Amino acid sequence: MGLWTLLEGFLLFANALAILNEDRFLAPKGLSFAEANAGRRQSMKQQLVGLIYAAQYMRIPLIMLNIITIAVKFISG
Repeated sequence: MGLWTLLEGFLLFANALAILNEDRFLAPKGLSFAEANAGRRQSMKQQLVGLIYAAQYMRIPLIMLNIITIAVKFISG
């Protein structure tokens, strides 16, 4: 497993986080942004919700990284 494969794996994971819908998936499981910010301490659940929302916020850079990854895959064969 090379560095490129590891980076592709992280990109796929970021894509998976970016497409999660708050109303259909996150809120029924108690992972909405409003519920996570109710406490003062940063629990693991709050950090996970923050990671999900950061990935959703960065959708445009993710699209660009996906385009670059696809282009490199086409060029390298």
